[in-house]
Amino acid sequence: MGAGSIFLATGYDCSVINDANPDLVATWSALQARPREYMERAAELFVDENQSPDAYASIRARFNAEVDSFERAVLLPYLNRFGFNGLFRVNAKGAFNVPYGQPKVLPNFPWNQMEAASRKLERCLILNGGFRAAIEMAEEGDVVYCDPPYVDDSAPSFTQYTSARFGIDQQYELVQACEAAVERGATVLISNHDTATTRALYAGWDIREVRVRRSVSADAGARGIAGELVACLG
Repeated sequence: MGAGSIFLATGYDCSVINDANPDLVATWSALQARPREYMERAAELFVDENQSPDAYASIRARFNAEVDSFERAVLLPYLNRFGFNGLFRVNAKGAFNVPYGQPKVLPNFPWNQMEAASRKLERCLILNGGFRAAIEMAEEGDVVYCDPPYVDDSAPSFTQYTSARFGIDQQYELVQACEAAVERGATVLISNHDTATTRALYAGWDIREVRVRRSVSADAGARGIAGELVACLG
């Protein structure tokens, strides 16, 4: 699911969304079940006194110590907008460890985007787990979009969206699950980096090249236009 760009841009009567990150899923679930309460609580953190390294460190520690999924979801927009480049990263123990992003101006709370998302979520089933259970639901006429952690042939891929690793074995398993869905009558699209590995992964699929701007790297010189692909089958 990730940031939900594809989901939010489509107009299907009903959707199923899934992500392995429980905090991200908790945020979508809060927007679905308790949108007004959730947005009002989350917006309270977007104030001048929280625009500092010490305030960020305190809220990040509070997030890591919190066990209630709704309360963690309340803190997540702040960490996303005040943390470095909107990155979500956890260590091997599952603790969120993104540093302070040093925003020059106070970030705005995304009221309009969240309100629009809450309306879309009224016709949506939200799942939290690996990709298999969600993809196995796909049948004749369904469209499946997969956005796995990206492969990078030149350097180790960043896959720490959860404490579990998503490596090349999981990439192949995803392809197998998608091909099974196509056999049931679904259409599948997968996005990934455009590399020799991904082209081998999606051999026999319809591959379209895409150029996109990336800005996550801590090294400004490493940011810029990147080659990606969208592979389609079915």
